[in-house]
Amino acid sequence: MIKIGICDDDAPTRAYLADLIRAQDYPCRIVEYASAGDCLADCRGIDLLFLDIGLDASGPDGMALAGQIRKDGQGMEPVIIFVTGYERYVFDAFDVRAFQYLLKPVNEEKFARILARAVVQIETARKKPGRVLTLQAANTRRTILLDSIYYIESSDHKVVLHLKDGEFAYYAKIRDLELELQDQFFRIHKGYLVNLSYVEGYSKTEVMLTNGEKLLLSKYKYQDFVKAYLHFLKRGAGL
Repeated sequence: MIKIGICDDDAPTRAYLADLIRAQDYPCRIVEYASAGDCLADCRGIDLLFLDIGLDASGPDGMALAGQIRKDGQGMEPVIIFVTGYERYVFDAFDVRAFQYLLKPVNEEKFARILARAVVQIETARKKPGRVLTLQAANTRRTILLDSIYYIESSDHKVVLHLKDGEFAYYAKIRDLELELQDQFFRIHKGYLVNLSYVEGYSKTEVMLTNGEKLLLSKYKYQDFVKAYLHFLKRGAGL
């Protein structure tokens, strides 16, 4: 059973999308939200979220809502599919790790294909344990989920793992971790290895993380970082 949210300020659109979902006969529970506020207050536990961008002007739009969901993080990582009449936001959708971007009026065959892919991704993620990093520090052996690491910092012959629940430091070389973790982390600076899952935005000189921290981005790394980040987002979205 998966929990599916539909957030759109137009009731007929919500009903239409709900009918399209039910027509595919997946075991699911559908919850409808008329505003960003309603959705944000209740979306913990949502597996899949169909989200409009042009929501009621009295609150955040759909893109801002998706950004808030990703920023709040823990336990709030639904697969997000935008269903909108605004084509110009398609590239912004990558920044919030959207799974897909559908334009209204909805092509029902395409909707069915994308829903099927989303369900497969959700079910696969449920079965697959999170990747871990096993560390040996002095007489202590510790296993850390990669998804619990915001970034890794090089400091005085040690590496410092900046985690969701604090920090962990041990003697190691950051370049060794760079090779080991290269499919999810990127070396943005000689001193920083960042988890691409927690990148909220970037400029020419810094990378902004979902926890509010900002890290220096080397000018020599900028182009390769952008390529790696966009590739990571596309891979996550199954594009």
